[in-house]
Amino acid sequence: MSRRAALDRLLPKPLSYVVVADAVETPAARRRRRRAVAATAVTGAGLLGASLSTPPGSRGFYLSTAAVAGVWTAGGLASGPLHLGWIESRDATLRRPLLTPVATGVAAFGLFYGAALVARRVPVLGDAVARVLRFADEGDDRLVLATTLANGVGEEVFFRGALYAALGPRHPVATSTAVYALATTTTRNPALVLAAGAMGTLFGLQRRASGGLQAPVLTHAVWSALMLRFLPPLFRRPASPAAADTDPHAR
Repeated sequence: MSRRAALDRLLPKPLSYVVVADAVETPAARRRRRRAVAATAVTGAGLLGASLSTPPGSRGFYLSTAAVAGVWTAGGLASGPLHLGWIESRDATLRRPLLTPVATGVAAFGLFYGAALVARRVPVLGDAVARVLRFADEGDDRLVLATTLANGVGEEVFFRGALYAALGPRHPVATSTAVYALATTTTRNPALVLAAGAMGTLFGLQRRASGGLQAPVLTHAVWSALMLRFLPPLFRRPASPAAADTDPHAR
């Protein structure tokens, strides 16, 4: 095998690639999917806003975030059949998405880490990011990771699964991203809304290029795990001298 042929077999087609459209659904199946999508979007967005209004590390936080993940996942699955998708190489070889979406998640984290270094210097964004990261700093690491990953999977099942399929061929990437960002506005956190817009676009392009959920799910999971691991120290505020004087553990 020549070097060029080996590269064509290894490298995926670009994100601008559009996979062959999903199978055409019957009008009844399409109506059922759209009803499930509408009900899930309203319920999930409301619960999402409520979950970030609970105290970090509290039982209410873990229960509410688990409920949000459950709503996204159950609503997405109830809407109708969903597909895992395929990565098509440049030589037309098909394989399940694995290495490419993992690498994409790492690259996305690198870009966000660089953006976070800038956001620290912008008071509005820095404070917004710090408010979100309090849930990681003040919570149980294992529970925060579990609920974060569950929500990442649930969001992909719903937004890049059920919602994307319900939209049909009419600008599904842009529309699903807009709905994703709109749902995030219930948190009243501008940093989360901006992240939803940026990452929603990436996840939507992955969905369009692969025809299924596996690529955006893996990218979302890798990106989320790295954000939880490396971003909190950037926004951790040093304890004040007064707090150190009253904290017996600081001595």
